[in-house]
Amino acid sequence: MTVLRILLVCLTLPSLALAGSVRLKDLVEFDGVRGNDLVGYGLVVGLNGTGDGLRNAPFTEEIMTSMLERLGVNVTGEQFRPKNVAAVFVTASLPAFARVGGQIDVTVSAIGDSKSLLGGTLIMTPLKAADGQIYAVAQGTILSGGVAAEGRAASVVSGVPTSGVIPSGARIEREIEFDLAELNTVRLALREADFTTASRIETAVNRAFNRRVAVMRDSGTVELDIASTGADSTAHAISRIENIAVEPERKARVVVDQRSGTIVMGDDVRLSRVAVSQGNLTLRIEESPLVVQPNPFAAGDTVVVPRTGASIDQDGGISLAEVPEGTSLSQVVAGLNALGVSPRDMIDILKSLKAAGALHAEFVVR
Repeated sequence: MTVLRILLVCLTLPSLALAGSVRLKDLVEFDGVRGNDLVGYGLVVGLNGTGDGLRNAPFTEEIMTSMLERLGVNVTGEQFRPKNVAAVFVTASLPAFARVGGQIDVTVSAIGDSKSLLGGTLIMTPLKAADGQIYAVAQGTILSGGVAAEGRAASVVSGVPTSGVIPSGARIEREIEFDLAELNTVRLALREADFTTASRIETAVNRAFNRRVAVMRDSGTVELDIASTGADSTAHAISRIENIAVEPERKARVVVDQRSGTIVMGDDVRLSRVAVSQGNLTLRIEESPLVVQPNPFAAGDTVVVPRTGASIDQDGGISLAEVPEGTSLSQVVAGLNALGVSPRDMIDILKSLKAAGALHAEFVVR
């Protein structure tokens, strides 16, 4: 309840951040300026007996054999069962305008039955993009934030020991062919499509250049004419507009996490006139079997006699209360919070308000 109150106070204060201006670079993605996902399949060695069981992960043995043969070691037909080797997937993101020789971070994840990658070293692994071409090569010592330990009768695991990262673990070997200077127009793609925000971006950019430079195409796209900006290049034009301040407009939204009981909402959420009542009904059934035994010298069998106790408890709950027209959700939740309504009950009330058509906001349940 304390966490919920803190969230409620933070979100119902005068919306300085929500109504404030935001840099254009934080609202849009520039056409062509994007990253590319990379993936590879490799081996991690040097594990302390926590590698794959080769009987359960035959692909580990296959790639290990192939790698040794490329290094000039013929192990065909040999029987070896090392416990310090694990097969992994390696993933990374190639940033926009990355150049050959640059380094990027990689994430390493076990795909077999390895128990931990702690202390392991990733052997040279090529990373490919969706076109099948190799764009980077990864290698290095894995940093894992998880720890696992076990004995004969107990085990303990902290974090995720079968996954880790290698900071600057991949070196770029190929560049993405993209020439920004050749673009005559650049599209600005809004991260959250909204007609009002797109219109404000168009107005702010045109005001900054004192001419018609930007045109709103739809709720998620604003097109920028590079020639009209008078900039030396496309990069110069983007550098001039990316720090322009724009006040974004967002949909009213309520986000509920049922697992933790967290409620996050905006101050612009409104309710129609509606009546609210809430109460708790608890059904309790207890089994207390009674064992009846015969006397020491009497013939007979021990009998278990069932004993069941059942009861129904109903709390008084909240009386039927009317919520006036235009009341903000923050006021309603603050009132329920003051009456001692638990987060779980509050989530149920919000669901019912949405089902009744009285909650005017997008309701997101996670």
